[in-house]
Amino acid sequence: MMAACEKEMAHLAHQGKIYDEMQLLVFEEDYIVKPSDGHPLSISRLDGSLKIISEADIGSNPTETTLIYGVVGTIRLLAGTYILVVTSRQQMGMHRGFSVYRITSMKFLSCNKVLKLSSLAEKRDEAYFVSLLKTVEKTPGLYYSYETDLTLNVQRIYNLEGLKKRSPLWKQADPRYVWNRSLIEELIEAKLEPYILPVIQGSFQTIQVKLKEKLVTVTLISRRCTRRIGTRMWRRGANLEGHVANFIETEQLLEVEGFTGSYLQVRGSIPVLWEQIVDLTYKPKLNIINTDKTPKVVQRHFYDLVQRYGSIVAIDLVDQKGSEGSLSLVYADAMQHLKHIRYVPFDFHHICGHLHFERLQLLYEQIAEELQKQGCFLQNSDGKSMEEQTGILRVNCIDCLDRTNVTQSLLGQKVLDYQLNKIGLFTSSECISQHSDFHQQFKILWANHGDEISLQYSGTHALKGDFVRYGRQTVSGLIKDGFSALARYYLNNFHDGIRQDAMDLVAGYYTVSRGIPSPFQLNGFELFAYLPIASALIVGALTITTFSLQQADDTQNFLFSVVWGGLTAGVMAVVKANGRQFCSRPRLCKLF
Repeated sequence: MMAACEKEMAHLAHQGKIYDEMQLLVFEEDYIVKPSDGHPLSISRLDGSLKIISEADIGSNPTETTLIYGVVGTIRLLAGTYILVVTSRQQMGMHRGFSVYRITSMKFLSCNKVLKLSSLAEKRDEAYFVSLLKTVEKTPGLYYSYETDLTLNVQRIYNLEGLKKRSPLWKQADPRYVWNRSLIEELIEAKLEPYILPVIQGSFQTIQVKLKEKLVTVTLISRRCTRRIGTRMWRRGANLEGHVANFIETEQLLEVEGFTGSYLQVRGSIPVLWEQIVDLTYKPKLNIINTDKTPKVVQRHFYDLVQRYGSIVAIDLVDQKGSEGSLSLVYADAMQHLKHIRYVPFDFHHICGHLHFERLQLLYEQIAEELQKQGCFLQNSDGKSMEEQTGILRVNCIDCLDRTNVTQSLLGQKVLDYQLNKIGLFTSSECISQHSDFHQQFKILWANHGDEISLQYSGTHALKGDFVRYGRQTVSGLIKDGFSALARYYLNNFHDGIRQDAMDLVAGYYTVSRGIPSPFQLNGFELFAYLPIASALIVGALTITTFSLQQADDTQNFLFSVVWGGLTAGVMAVVKANGRQFCSRPRLCKLF
């Protein structure tokens, strides 16, 4: 019987089939994942071991039965294994004729019955690791398909057609963009192909509009690279291998009358070694480190891009003065050694300010010739390539969020105009801005995309979203940006250390094992350096000082007020001088 099961599993893997809707049966000793059209998977609740069983082996009377939509993967902690499953999903649209889903909820199933045998310290550490898994369950912007690969752009799929057609999706996928690459390793080792579900983090947004009686579909797919995954303030710049933070490949797809168009752009943090550690200030100091290694790091980064995309134009949107200017200067200096790559500095804030975003046309005029040479991918209704993209624009600001999204949306619009002209739907002088409904939906598409990308990195929606949506800044947009900026400050200072640990854990950059010191041990000052404690001391001291001053009708009360005033000032000085110690910071991995 087991040999027959394994033979059928191999057949399903050859077909590339992945189970979709499955029953999760909960028993005292194990979990059973039962697909509607395949062999069940048994997961031991004692140690997390996996094995395929027949339906005859399933016990009766499970304590709980629920519906799940995929197995995202497994992770081993100190006291056992945890299985991540999809508990709800939302269909977002179609890609290459197949449904694409967004994960709306996930759950870790614990297989840790040996926890009761662990030491007190191990139980404490396990509890913290489990709290990180709870954070992972809330990860935004996760997408998947049961039938098509979301990690490869359309041009790569066209060029690889036939080579990977019959292999399982996880083998087809670009590992840089598989969010759960570390989590599926045990499933791969156990050869459970029909259960292996590659997931990307990024964005999948689509619109359909009628244009000249033709149905036009425009889709944005963004793929977040996992090689330097992290949060806004805890993952900046590049590491020594040249991998950068917030690196995202964005593909704009056009489908109309059997024609398919694709255009790629990438964004990523400035590829030098720099950091901006939170310290309770609104804008922490920006530090450039190991400048002697900068040229090599930049070279490695762009070598990888050239190998993947062809010719590169690097657009740098940061301020040319202040701390951003110092960073841009180091970047520009390193780029002088890369003669085959054009570096284009464009001070977004200085040129466009907060209102004149139409001045981005000045940037477009600088790069229009390169944009035309790089081209885009176009495929006709017969499935033949009409044109291919031979290079890419790499765009960055400091966060690679707000200014970057505004800029990329403009470039995407220019290319869309070209593609619609190329297939004969537009005249040479026509553009989508002349079709108000289409133009408005296109802008909202890019604004929603920017919000989702920003949420994953900074914890809030994108700033400057008004310009992308409406072409101008509005009062309500300014207010929303203000609230988002305050939310970023709070999250970056008091929550993102935990989020960074959760990302490093699930991405496999930290391996949990026994016999090593706990990463969560605190020294004496760290036990005190907890913001609520500091806040309570400051507020309490200020209250007592104020009250005693009101009662200061004699020398004793006045001296009492002075003492409490001095104590308040002292506590505030300690907090200010040790701002980094009072912030939430990651404990599992180093910055570089």
